[in-house]
Amino acid sequence: MKARMRDVLGKAKKEHYAVPAANMIDWNCAKAYSETSEKLELPLILAFAQVHSQYLSLEDAAAIGRYFQEVTNTPVVLHLDHGQDFEFIKRAIELGFNSVMIDASLDTFEENVRKSKEVVEYAHQFGVDVEAEIGFVGANAASNNEEVKSIYTSVEDAKKFVEETNVDSLAVSIGTSHGLYKGTPKLNFERLEELNEALTIPLVLHGGSGSGDDNLNRCATHGISKINIYSDFIYSGAKAVADGYVENYIDIVNLSRKGMENTLEHYYKVFETK
Repeated sequence: MKARMRDVLGKAKKEHYAVPAANMIDWNCAKAYSETSEKLELPLILAFAQVHSQYLSLEDAAAIGRYFQEVTNTPVVLHLDHGQDFEFIKRAIELGFNSVMIDASLDTFEENVRKSKEVVEYAHQFGVDVEAEIGFVGANAASNNEEVKSIYTSVEDAKKFVEETNVDSLAVSIGTSHGLYKGTPKLNFERLEELNEALTIPLVLHGGSGSGDDNLNRCATHGISKINIYSDFIYSGAKAVADGYVENYIDIVNLSRKGMENTLEHYYKVFETK
């Protein structure tokens, strides 16, 4: 069923757990996430990142997302992840995404505020919730050939940013990175505690894949309400195929879906989702 991000994350923040934002790149991913959500009777944030338009068009992603919002018995939010420009975000809203992220985290603080405020003012007209990012979640060498370091979120900047933009949730940087890690990252839980105390809106963690179950459980129970996962789904789907018996394409689809289902079920437990 279609659900609003503010309701899903509001409950998570109040009850001290996190909801996985599961990134999809095709129908099979979305089907795996939906079936797991229904099986466990838990909410789902079905996410699609602008950068993944090379695999799936925005129009197709919206159609898939709207379908699963209609047929899934559990709450489903259709979320645009890492929207990079206003026109793309506007198109996503017009196509039915009911939550969007504007990622201007590499811009100056002032420009990030300007872009985020513009998206908030537009999206709120249609009842669409907006996530933005302060600080910067980098990328691992394992996923990008070049390691890009994260920039921690400043508590002072975060407070000012939320006041000036009126965003509904905020992605913060405390030491995670996008992609897979060579080891387990060391997260700054002191900074997370400071941010959680300073802000009243739900906090979001990007770069959840490979961050370590203990780290992610602590994040989920100590202030983070939404955790993004992508790489772990893609690799678990591939591993399930590699480890299984494949005779035809249907076997590939079924095995990869099962691998992703198992991964989402695992993270629901780690995040203590209710």
